Amino acid sequence: MRDAVPLAELTTLRVGGPATVAECASTDALVATVRELDAAGIPVLLIAGGSNLLIADDGFDGVVVRIATEGVEIVGDPDRGEVAECSVIAEAGANWDAVVAATVEAGYGGLECLSGIPGSAGATPVQNVGAYGVEVASLLRRVRLLDRATGEIRWVEPAELGFGYRTSILKHSAAAVVLAVEFALRADGSSAPLGYRELANALGAAEGESRPAALVREAVLRLRAGKGMVLDAADHDTWSAGSFFTNPVIPDADVAAVRAAIASHVGPDVAVPTFPAENGVKFSAGWLIERAGFAKGFPGEGSPARLSTKHTLALTNRGAATATDLVTLARRVRDGVAERFGIRLEPEPVTVGVSL
Repeated sequence: MRDAVPLAELTTLRVGGPATVAECASTDALVATVRELDAAGIPVLLIAGGSNLLIADDGFDGVVVRIATEGVEIVGDPDRGEVAECSVIAEAGANWDAVVAATVEAGYGGLECLSGIPGSAGATPVQNVGAYGVEVASLLRRVRLLDRATGEIRWVEPAELGFGYRTSILKHSAAAVVLAVEFALRADGSSAPLGYRELANALGAAEGESRPAALVREAVLRLRAGKGMVLDAADHDTWSAGSFFTNPVIPDADVAAVRAAIASHVGPDVAVPTFPAENGVKFSAGWLIERAGFAKGFPGEGSPARLSTKHTLALTNRGAATATDLVTLARRVRDGVAERFGIRLEPEPVTVGVSL
Protein backbone atom coordinates (compact mmCIF):
# COMPACT_ATOMS: atom_id res chain seq x y z
CA MET A 1 0.00 0.00 0.00
CA ARG A 2 1.02 3.59 -0.63
CA ASP A 3 0.14 6.31 1.88
CA ALA A 4 -0.89 9.92 1.28
CA VAL A 5 -1.49 9.46 -2.45
CA PRO A 6 -3.24 12.53 -3.95
CA LEU A 7 -6.48 11.17 -5.39
CA ALA A 8 -6.37 13.98 -7.95
CA GLU A 9 -3.82 11.74 -9.71
CA LEU A 10 -6.45 9.01 -10.13
CA THR A 11 -9.43 11.01 -11.43
CA THR A 12 -10.13 12.72 -14.74
CA LEU A 13 -11.38 15.84 -12.91
CA ARG A 14 -7.93 15.93 -11.27
CA VAL A 15 -9.23 16.91 -7.85
CA GLY A 16 -9.29 14.99 -4.58
CA GLY A 17 -7.19 14.91 -1.45
CA PRO A 18 -4.89 12.21 -0.05
CA ALA A 19 -5.60 8.58 0.81
CA THR A 20 -3.91 5.24 1.29
CA VAL A 21 -3.99 3.30 -2.00
CA ALA A 22 -3.78 -0.45 -2.60
CA GLU A 23 -3.04 -1.36 -6.23
CA CYS A 24 -4.63 -4.60 -7.49
CA ALA A 25 -3.32 -5.85 -10.85
CA SER A 26 -5.15 -9.20 -10.77
CA THR A 27 -8.69 -10.29 -9.98
CA ASP A 28 -7.40 -12.60 -7.25
CA ALA A 29 -5.57 -9.70 -5.61
CA LEU A 30 -8.64 -7.49 -5.92
CA VAL A 31 -10.90 -10.06 -4.24
CA ALA A 32 -8.39 -10.82 -1.50
CA THR A 33 -7.78 -7.13 -0.75
CA VAL A 34 -11.45 -6.21 -0.54
CA ARG A 35 -12.20 -9.23 1.66
CA GLU A 36 -9.31 -8.38 4.00
CA LEU A 37 -10.30 -4.73 4.34
CA ASP A 38 -13.96 -5.59 4.85
CA ALA A 39 -13.08 -8.13 7.55
CA ALA A 40 -11.04 -5.44 9.33
CA GLY A 41 -13.87 -2.92 9.08
CA ILE A 42 -11.78 -0.46 7.06
CA PRO A 43 -13.71 1.83 4.69
CA VAL A 44 -13.02 1.05 1.02
CA LEU A 45 -13.25 3.25 -2.06
CA LEU A 46 -12.94 1.45 -5.40
CA ILE A 47 -11.31 3.39 -8.25
CA ALA A 48 -10.40 2.23 -11.74
CA GLY A 49 -10.49 4.89 -14.46
CA GLY A 50 -11.66 7.62 -12.08
CA SER A 51 -13.72 9.24 -14.83
CA ASN A 52 -16.99 9.58 -12.94
CA LEU A 53 -15.81 10.71 -9.52
CA LEU A 54 -15.78 13.99 -7.63
CA ILE A 55 -13.71 13.46 -4.47
CA ALA A 56 -13.43 15.91 -1.60
CA ASP A 57 -10.34 18.02 -1.03
CA ASP A 58 -9.89 16.24 2.31
CA GLY A 59 -9.43 12.95 0.49
CA PHE A 60 -10.74 9.62 1.74
CA ASP A 61 -10.40 8.27 5.28
CA GLY A 62 -9.88 4.61 4.47
CA VAL A 63 -8.19 2.63 1.74
CA VAL A 64 -8.63 3.30 -1.96
CA VAL A 65 -8.51 0.03 -3.88
CA ARG A 66 -7.14 0.79 -7.33
CA ILE A 67 -8.53 -1.74 -9.82
CA ALA A 68 -5.75 -2.27 -12.36
CA THR A 69 -6.88 -5.54 -13.95
CA GLU A 70 -6.59 -5.30 -17.74
CA GLY A 71 -7.52 -8.61 -19.37
CA VAL A 72 -9.63 -8.55 -22.56
CA GLU A 73 -10.73 -11.64 -24.50
CA ILE A 74 -13.00 -12.01 -27.54
CA VAL A 75 -14.77 -15.39 -27.44
CA GLY A 76 -17.43 -17.49 -29.16
CA ASP A 77 -20.68 -18.33 -27.42
CA PRO A 78 -19.78 -20.82 -24.63
CA ASP A 79 -23.06 -22.69 -25.02
CA ARG A 80 -23.16 -23.08 -28.79
CA GLY A 81 -19.49 -22.87 -29.68
CA GLU A 82 -20.22 -20.76 -32.75
CA VAL A 83 -18.13 -17.80 -33.81
CA ALA A 84 -21.33 -16.19 -35.15
CA GLU A 85 -22.46 -15.84 -31.54
CA CYS A 86 -19.57 -13.87 -30.08
CA SER A 87 -18.77 -11.63 -27.17
CA VAL A 88 -15.97 -9.79 -25.40
CA ILE A 89 -15.04 -10.41 -21.79
CA ALA A 90 -13.10 -7.63 -20.07
CA GLU A 91 -11.72 -7.46 -16.57
CA ALA A 92 -13.04 -4.58 -14.50
CA GLY A 93 -9.94 -2.40 -14.74
CA ALA A 94 -9.54 -2.63 -18.51
CA ASN A 95 -9.60 0.75 -20.23
CA TRP A 96 -13.04 0.99 -21.79
CA ASP A 97 -12.07 2.66 -25.05
CA ALA A 98 -9.28 0.11 -25.48
CA VAL A 99 -11.92 -2.62 -25.15
CA VAL A 100 -14.05 -0.99 -27.84
CA ALA A 101 -11.04 -0.48 -30.08
CA ALA A 102 -9.99 -4.13 -29.71
CA THR A 103 -13.41 -5.38 -30.82
CA VAL A 104 -13.54 -3.06 -33.82
CA GLU A 105 -9.98 -3.86 -34.87
CA ALA A 106 -10.84 -7.58 -34.67
CA GLY A 107 -13.70 -7.03 -37.12
CA TYR A 108 -16.64 -7.06 -34.71
CA GLY A 109 -19.40 -4.52 -34.17
CA GLY A 110 -21.77 -3.54 -31.37
CA LEU A 111 -19.74 -1.29 -29.06
CA GLU A 112 -18.63 1.39 -31.53
CA CYS A 113 -21.13 4.06 -30.42
CA LEU A 114 -19.54 3.94 -26.97
CA SER A 115 -16.09 4.84 -28.33
CA GLY A 116 -14.03 7.52 -26.60
CA ILE A 117 -15.80 7.26 -23.25
CA PRO A 118 -13.16 7.49 -20.51
CA GLY A 119 -13.03 5.08 -17.61
CA SER A 120 -12.95 1.35 -17.06
CA ALA A 121 -14.95 -1.58 -18.38
CA GLY A 122 -16.15 -2.45 -14.89
CA ALA A 123 -17.73 0.97 -14.41
CA THR A 124 -19.90 0.78 -17.51
CA PRO A 125 -22.73 -1.34 -16.04
CA VAL A 126 -22.63 0.58 -12.75
CA GLN A 127 -23.50 3.79 -14.54
CA ASN A 128 -25.36 2.17 -17.43
CA VAL A 129 -23.08 4.20 -19.65
CA GLY A 130 -24.63 5.43 -22.86
CA ALA A 131 -23.93 7.63 -25.85
CA TYR A 132 -25.23 8.24 -29.36
CA GLY A 133 -28.39 6.22 -28.85
CA VAL A 134 -26.77 3.13 -27.28
CA GLU A 135 -26.73 2.07 -23.63
CA VAL A 136 -24.69 -0.62 -21.92
CA ALA A 137 -27.90 -2.32 -20.76
CA SER A 138 -28.80 -3.18 -24.36
CA LEU A 139 -25.43 -4.87 -25.07
CA LEU A 140 -24.51 -6.48 -21.77
CA ARG A 141 -24.60 -10.26 -21.44
CA ARG A 142 -23.54 -10.60 -17.83
CA VAL A 143 -21.42 -9.14 -15.03
CA ARG A 144 -19.12 -11.02 -12.67
CA LEU A 145 -19.61 -9.74 -9.12
CA LEU A 146 -18.06 -10.22 -5.71
CA ASP A 147 -20.81 -10.09 -3.06
CA ARG A 148 -19.11 -8.30 -0.18
CA ALA A 149 -21.56 -9.60 2.43
CA THR A 150 -21.31 -13.30 1.55
CA GLY A 151 -17.99 -13.46 -0.26
CA GLU A 152 -19.70 -15.22 -3.16
CA ILE A 153 -18.43 -14.65 -6.72
CA ARG A 154 -20.90 -15.24 -9.54
CA TRP A 155 -21.96 -14.10 -12.99
CA VAL A 156 -25.13 -11.98 -12.87
CA GLU A 157 -27.61 -11.48 -15.72
CA PRO A 158 -28.68 -7.95 -16.80
CA ALA A 159 -32.23 -8.50 -15.53
CA GLU A 160 -30.86 -8.59 -11.97
CA LEU A 161 -29.14 -5.20 -12.21
CA GLY A 162 -32.13 -2.82 -12.24
CA PHE A 163 -30.93 -0.72 -15.15
CA GLY A 164 -32.34 2.76 -15.68
CA TYR A 165 -31.20 5.98 -17.31
CA ARG A 166 -27.54 6.33 -16.23
CA THR A 167 -28.06 4.09 -13.24
CA SER A 168 -28.26 0.53 -11.92
CA ILE A 169 -28.55 -1.15 -8.55
CA LEU A 170 -24.75 -1.12 -8.46
CA LYS A 171 -24.55 2.68 -8.42
CA HIS A 172 -24.33 4.34 -5.01
CA SER A 173 -24.08 0.87 -3.44
CA ALA A 174 -21.14 -0.84 -1.77
CA ALA A 175 -22.76 -4.27 -1.78
CA ALA A 176 -20.81 -5.72 -4.70
CA VAL A 177 -17.58 -5.31 -6.62
CA VAL A 178 -17.56 -5.67 -10.40
CA LEU A 179 -14.80 -8.10 -11.40
CA ALA A 180 -15.51 -8.54 -15.12
CA VAL A 181 -18.10 -7.79 -17.80
CA GLU A 182 -19.23 -9.59 -20.94
CA PHE A 183 -20.78 -7.84 -23.96
CA ALA A 184 -22.43 -9.30 -27.04
CA LEU A 185 -20.77 -8.45 -30.37
CA ARG A 186 -21.93 -8.40 -33.97
CA ALA A 187 -19.87 -10.94 -35.90
CA ASP A 188 -20.43 -9.31 -39.31
CA GLY A 189 -18.62 -6.13 -38.26
CA SER A 190 -21.68 -3.91 -38.69
CA SER A 191 -22.63 -1.28 -36.17
CA ALA A 192 -25.63 -1.35 -33.93
CA PRO A 193 -28.59 0.39 -35.69
CA LEU A 194 -27.92 4.12 -35.63
CA GLY A 195 -30.34 5.69 -33.18
CA TYR A 196 -28.94 9.21 -32.81
CA ARG A 197 -29.58 11.81 -35.47
CA GLU A 198 -26.31 13.72 -35.10
CA LEU A 199 -24.29 10.54 -35.61
CA ALA A 200 -26.47 9.28 -38.47
CA ASN A 201 -26.09 12.63 -40.23
CA ALA A 202 -22.31 12.54 -39.77
CA LEU A 203 -22.30 9.17 -41.54
CA GLY A 204 -24.78 10.12 -44.28
CA ALA A 205 -27.15 7.45 -43.00
CA ALA A 206 -30.77 7.30 -41.93
CA GLU A 207 -31.65 6.57 -38.33
CA GLY A 208 -32.04 2.83 -37.89
CA GLU A 209 -29.46 1.94 -40.54
CA SER A 210 -26.13 0.28 -39.79
CA ARG A 211 -22.68 1.12 -41.07
CA PRO A 212 -19.30 -0.64 -40.70
CA ALA A 213 -18.30 -0.46 -37.05
CA ALA A 214 -14.89 1.05 -37.87
CA LEU A 215 -16.50 3.98 -39.70
CA VAL A 216 -18.95 4.58 -36.86
CA ARG A 217 -16.15 4.54 -34.31
CA GLU A 218 -14.20 7.14 -36.28
CA ALA A 219 -17.28 9.37 -36.51
CA VAL A 220 -18.05 9.04 -32.80
CA LEU A 221 -14.48 9.94 -31.85
CA ARG A 222 -14.61 13.03 -34.09
CA LEU A 223 -17.92 14.17 -32.59
CA ARG A 224 -16.76 13.58 -29.03
CA ALA A 225 -13.43 15.33 -29.61
CA GLY A 226 -15.30 18.36 -30.93
CA LYS A 227 -17.12 18.55 -27.61
CA GLY A 228 -14.03 18.05 -25.45
CA MET A 229 -15.19 14.56 -24.51
CA VAL A 230 -12.03 12.63 -25.45
CA LEU A 231 -9.27 12.79 -22.85
CA ASP A 232 -6.34 15.04 -23.75
CA ALA A 233 -3.93 16.16 -21.03
CA ALA A 234 -3.18 19.36 -22.96
CA ASP A 235 -6.86 20.36 -23.22
CA HIS A 236 -8.44 21.57 -19.98
CA ASP A 237 -11.89 21.07 -21.51
CA THR A 238 -11.24 17.35 -21.03
CA TRP A 239 -10.30 17.73 -17.35
CA SER A 240 -13.85 16.78 -16.49
CA ALA A 241 -16.17 13.97 -15.50
CA GLY A 242 -17.90 14.11 -18.86
CA SER A 243 -21.51 15.23 -18.70
CA PHE A 244 -21.92 16.52 -15.15
CA PHE A 245 -25.72 16.51 -15.12
CA THR A 246 -28.11 13.91 -16.46
CA ASN A 247 -30.80 14.93 -18.92
CA PRO A 248 -33.94 15.40 -16.78
CA VAL A 249 -36.85 13.06 -17.48
CA ILE A 250 -40.14 14.86 -16.90
CA PRO A 251 -43.23 12.73 -16.13
CA ASP A 252 -45.89 12.87 -18.84
CA ALA A 253 -48.32 14.63 -16.51
CA ASP A 254 -45.88 17.54 -15.99
CA VAL A 255 -44.56 17.99 -19.52
CA ALA A 256 -47.11 20.63 -20.57
CA ALA A 257 -46.35 22.78 -17.53
CA VAL A 258 -42.60 22.49 -18.10
CA ARG A 259 -42.96 23.42 -21.76
CA ALA A 260 -45.02 26.45 -20.75
CA ALA A 261 -42.39 27.54 -18.22
CA ILE A 262 -39.66 27.22 -20.84
CA ALA A 263 -41.71 29.10 -23.44
CA SER A 264 -42.28 31.97 -21.01
CA HIS A 265 -38.52 32.55 -20.84
CA VAL A 266 -37.22 31.66 -24.30
CA GLY A 267 -40.29 32.37 -26.41
CA PRO A 268 -43.09 30.17 -27.76
CA ASP A 269 -41.48 29.60 -31.16
CA VAL A 270 -38.15 28.24 -29.94
CA ALA A 271 -37.72 24.53 -30.58
CA VAL A 272 -36.96 22.65 -27.36
CA PRO A 273 -34.86 19.48 -27.88
CA THR A 274 -36.57 16.51 -26.24
CA PHE A 275 -36.35 12.74 -26.53
CA PRO A 276 -38.75 9.91 -25.73
CA ALA A 277 -38.18 8.31 -22.33
CA GLU A 278 -39.79 5.66 -20.23
CA ASN A 279 -42.73 7.20 -18.34
CA GLY A 280 -42.01 10.69 -19.58
CA VAL A 281 -40.04 13.01 -21.83
CA LYS A 282 -36.30 13.63 -21.63
CA PHE A 283 -35.17 17.25 -21.93
CA SER A 284 -31.65 18.29 -22.90
CA ALA A 285 -29.73 19.38 -19.80
CA GLY A 286 -27.10 21.17 -21.90
CA TRP A 287 -29.79 23.17 -23.72
CA LEU A 288 -31.46 24.12 -20.43
CA ILE A 289 -28.14 25.20 -18.92
CA GLU A 290 -27.33 27.45 -21.84
CA ARG A 291 -30.84 28.96 -22.00
CA ALA A 292 -30.66 29.65 -18.26
CA GLY A 293 -27.77 32.02 -18.95
CA PHE A 294 -24.74 29.78 -18.49
CA ALA A 295 -22.73 29.95 -21.69
CA LYS A 296 -19.77 27.81 -22.71
CA GLY A 297 -16.76 28.80 -20.61
CA PHE A 298 -18.90 30.26 -17.79
CA PRO A 299 -17.96 32.07 -15.56
CA GLY A 300 -15.02 33.15 -17.73
CA GLU A 301 -11.26 33.43 -17.97
CA GLY A 302 -9.39 33.22 -14.69
CA SER A 303 -11.91 30.99 -12.96
CA PRO A 304 -10.36 27.72 -11.73
CA ALA A 305 -13.57 25.79 -12.49
CA ARG A 306 -15.57 26.58 -15.62
CA LEU A 307 -18.09 25.08 -17.97
CA SER A 308 -16.30 23.59 -20.94
CA THR A 309 -15.66 26.01 -23.78
CA LYS A 310 -16.99 23.31 -26.12
CA HIS A 311 -19.95 21.82 -24.28
CA THR A 312 -22.10 23.37 -21.52
CA LEU A 313 -22.84 20.02 -19.89
CA ALA A 314 -19.25 19.48 -18.73
CA LEU A 315 -17.77 21.14 -15.65
CA THR A 316 -14.02 21.45 -16.05
CA ASN A 317 -10.88 21.98 -14.01
CA ARG A 318 -8.79 24.68 -15.66
CA GLY A 319 -5.64 23.44 -13.94
CA ALA A 320 -5.89 24.59 -10.33
CA ALA A 321 -9.50 23.88 -9.35
CA THR A 322 -10.43 22.21 -6.08
CA ALA A 323 -13.42 20.01 -5.39
CA THR A 324 -14.92 22.99 -3.56
CA ASP A 325 -14.58 25.12 -6.70
CA LEU A 326 -16.39 22.50 -8.79
CA VAL A 327 -19.17 22.02 -6.24
CA THR A 328 -19.70 25.78 -6.08
CA LEU A 329 -20.02 25.95 -9.87
CA ALA A 330 -22.30 22.92 -10.00
CA ARG A 331 -24.65 24.42 -7.41
CA ARG A 332 -24.73 27.73 -9.24
CA VAL A 333 -25.69 26.06 -12.52
CA ARG A 334 -28.19 23.67 -10.93
CA ASP A 335 -29.91 26.44 -8.96
CA GLY A 336 -29.98 28.76 -11.95
CA VAL A 337 -31.75 26.18 -14.11
CA ALA A 338 -34.23 25.45 -11.31
CA GLU A 339 -34.98 29.15 -10.83
CA ARG A 340 -35.48 29.77 -14.53
CA PHE A 341 -37.35 26.63 -15.60
CA GLY A 342 -38.44 24.84 -12.43
CA ILE A 343 -36.33 21.78 -13.32
CA ARG A 344 -33.79 20.43 -10.86
CA LEU A 345 -30.78 18.89 -12.57
CA GLU A 346 -29.21 15.83 -10.96
CA PRO A 347 -25.45 15.20 -10.99
CA GLU A 348 -24.14 12.21 -12.92
CA PRO A 349 -20.75 11.67 -11.19
CA VAL A 350 -20.45 9.78 -7.92
CA THR A 351 -19.47 12.18 -5.14
CA VAL A 352 -17.16 11.17 -2.29
CA GLY A 353 -17.04 13.39 0.78
CA VAL A 354 -18.88 16.24 -0.92
CA SER A 355 -22.53 17.03 -1.43
CA LEU A 356 -24.32 19.17 -3.94
